Parts: sequence; structure tokens; C-alpha cells
Amino acid sequence: MRIDQLLGDDGPTFSFEFFPPKTPEGEANLYAALEELEKLDPAYVSVTYGAGGSTRGKTLEIVSRIKEEHGLEAMAHFTCVGATVDELRATLDEMAAAGLDNVLALRGDPPAGQDEWRKTEGGLEYSRELVQLIRRDYPFAIGAACFPETHIHAASPEDDLRYLKEKVDAGVDFLITQLFFDNALYYDFVERARAIGVDVPIIPGILPITSYKQLARITSMCGATLPAHVIDELEARKDDQEAIAEFGVAYATMQCADLLAHGAPGVHFYTLNRSPATRAILSALKLWRPWDAEHTGLGAPARPPAVA
Repeated sequence: MRIDQLLGDDGPTFSFEFFPPKTPEGEANLYAALEELEKLDPAYVSVTYGAGGSTRGKTLEIVSRIKEEHGLEAMAHFTCVGATVDELRATLDEMAAAGLDNVLALRGDPPAGQDEWRKTEGGLEYSRELVQLIRRDYPFAIGAACFPETHIHAASPEDDLRYLKEKVDAGVDFLITQLFFDNALYYDFVERARAIGVDVPIIPGILPITSYKQLARITSMCGATLPAHVIDELEARKDDQEAIAEFGVAYATMQCADLLAHGAPGVHFYTLNRSPATRAILSALKLWRPWDAEHTGLGAPARPPAVA
């Protein structure tokens, strides 16, 4: 089923992101996590595409297996790195033949060892062009990425939003944000996006903190920032891995509850191919139902500008 049809169908949607593992052990971990998270009835799952399109075949294999063996809606990430237009079409044809209904269209990161983005001869340069290609010739629902703290390669927040508007105008049906840890960044971003005419659902992407070292590596790569009070809490626990993970679950649960109470269309969890943290957070949210003030009895806080 198309994700744009799932969004807002019956309350917020919850979804999980996985990445193609590099080892047999990693693959076993992926499917073990999937089996656990499947019990939470996600609206859909997504599978990333390696830098430079390096996991193309594995991504499609995993997405097809998830759809066929687990009965879950599965979305492949898809980039234009290192491929000609004909090669892009061949992959899209393969996705369509596999019965996929959704694709996350991205420009993608340069291949390993290459610092700067370079257009492939005979290929595409911008994610907007990839969206146009898909929208013109394929029936997929199209998702795209957006960046509450501005893309690390953007010249300015204004330029970043302008490029986002171009992508949406080219045919994007929904957006998933880069991870963030301060909800004010999301609310401000949505307000600015709406002000320039971006009217598709903007789904917040949330990474549960489970490792301080891993968190530092991820945030350095994507440019996400941590609020000072979160850094203080992590510093106080830096020598206790279990305490960091417990804090991470608690913080992400509160973060998601606030987003949902303020009308976010759902939450996309960056699972890192693990289940315990995401399982704990989503289980708590489904019991709490912060998007339903009548159910919680707590009343919803004042809502910021529309975030759906």
C-alpha cells in the first residue's frame, strides 16, 4: 500500500528504518530485530541504500523479503549516485516487478573515498531530477528527506528550503526528517516549510540514544546537534552503557510523546538494526496515546503551527 495513503488513515503512523548488514552475523541481527519489531504492527519499514549505491542489490533483496515473508509494507531508499539514467530505470523496473509501492528518492552520499559529490556521466545531479523521473514514469508513492537543522552541504537554511520546495513540486508525496534531538527545531522547520508552500506530511525521524560513542559519530556525520541539558545527562553517565541506554529510551519516549501531542503525522525510528530501545519506546507510546488527549486524560499542550 502507498505510504501517502497510510498517513493519517487512523491516527499517527509508526515506521522503522533498517540498513543492509555487511556480515552473516549482522544479517541475523537484522532479521531478529525485525521479528521483534514486527509485533508492534508498523505501518511500513524502510531499508537504506549504501554510500555510492553500494548496497543496491542487498537493499532490494531485503525489501522484497520483508514484504513477502513478513507481510509488511517495505520501502527501498534509492539514490542517483554512480548510475546512469538507464541504470536507474532498470532498478526502478526491478522495484516495480517486485510489487513495491513506495520509494525514498535521495541524491545520496559520494562513494567511499570520495569527499565531494560528482555527477555520473549520463546520470542525474539532483534529487529533484530523480523525483521527476519516478513521478513521470512509475506509479510509486515518493518520499524524500528533509533537514530541520539544514543539510550539511547547503549554503544557507533558505537555500535548503528552496531546494526542498523544488523536490516537493516535482512530485514528492511525503517527507522524513533527518534525526534531531530538540523538538523546537522540528516545529520551527515545519513552520518555515509551510510558509513557502511545502504542504506534504513531514514525518519526524527519531534516533533513540543507546551509545554515547556511536551517537557522537552519527551526529558528526549528519550535523545534528544535542541540547546542552542532554549532553550534561550523557556526560554524567558516560562510563555506564546501560544507564545511557535507559536515559536514551526515556528521552526519546518524551520527545515522541511531545511530537505526537502536537500533531506530528507519525514517527520514523532509526533502529540501527536493533529492537530493544525502539520496542520499549513504541510500546510505551501505544499505551500512553499522547496524540489522544481524551484517552490520556492529560490534555494536549498548545499546538504549534500545523505539523501534519
